Amino acid sequence: MSFFGSATTSVVAPSTSTTAEKDMEVSEPPADSISSLAFSPQADYLAVGSWDNSVRIYEISATGQTQGKAMYQHQGPALSVCWNKEGNKVFSGGADNAARMFDVTTGQSQQVAQHDAPVKVVRWIDAQSGILVTGSWDKTVKYWDLRSPQPVATVQLPERCYGLDVQYPLMVVGTADREIQIFNLTNPGTPFKTMKSPLKWQTRVVTCFSTANSGGFAVGSVEGRVAFQWIDEKDSGSNFSFKCHRRDSVPNAKDQALVYAVNDISFHPVQGTFSTCGADGSFHFWDKDARMRIKSFDPVPGPIAATAFNRTGSIFAYAVSYDWSKGHSGMTPGHPNKIMLHACKEDEVRKRPRK
Repeated sequence: MSFFGSATTSVVAPSTSTTAEKDMEVSEPPADSISSLAFSPQADYLAVGSWDNSVRIYEISATGQTQGKAMYQHQGPALSVCWNKEGNKVFSGGADNAARMFDVTTGQSQQVAQHDAPVKVVRWIDAQSGILVTGSWDKTVKYWDLRSPQPVATVQLPERCYGLDVQYPLMVVGTADREIQIFNLTNPGTPFKTMKSPLKWQTRVVTCFSTANSGGFAVGSVEGRVAFQWIDEKDSGSNFSFKCHRRDSVPNAKDQALVYAVNDISFHPVQGTFSTCGADGSFHFWDKDARMRIKSFDPVPGPIAATAFNRTGSIFAYAVSYDWSKGHSGMTPGHPNKIMLHACKEDEVRKRPRK
């Protein structure tokens, strides 16, 4: 484990809000593109995966000040991060075809999973004594009991894993070619439903949600669109999609001709509202039940690659960083790499009455 930044520091950055508030900038961000953000479910610790091969863990104080607490390395870009339920272990997947576990208590990291291609997504399944699931570009999903070096099960996917999320007992995997596989984790070895994405273009992100009596998932694509799908057939009438992260070709043209990738979808842990962020450098808060946008925020210079709410929903973290939506050719010099913290006001995230 290496510590970075012995002093607690913070930087006030220009607001990305339509109001005059200032969002806080996390000190000592990664030197390369930021791929993934995840808050601890127990405290305001933020794990950050980056293309500089590192995973960094920051502590955030009540005033929004940040301090780097720990850092560990993959042998390739770190593509995904998550925490266990107890908040004492961080998991990450990387382009080195491996998943690693970092023990916050001891400061030690170790490899806990292996694939034949980069590990695109890692998620923690809070069942039994806890299971790590890894989705890879080798077209497999693997489940890992951390007491064993071999996966407890391997599921063959139709294509490379591009997105995966878990809301126990629901797991949804989005792959290349717009395939979506839906799992009930009481029977984790076989998907109970396979479908094409309701969106016509490449899947960029999949995020699960649950409601009082049902659940489903949201999928975002490269063409500025998000779709909501409920799992139960009885709820299929509630399925819908909408356009977002688009701009007019010239101001006030009203043509929405410039279309940007939707990079992340995060649900508020208390309200059940959600955020989207995109390659246009903006993020928005939405209410899926009222089917309306609650709040828009002015674009920042550069794409927003990843987002996360903390456990209470009072802090919204977003990574301003190249998102690779335009491939290697889009990685031009001068892209910013910074992590911003937005203090959420209740009226920005509160559910609205259904129309």
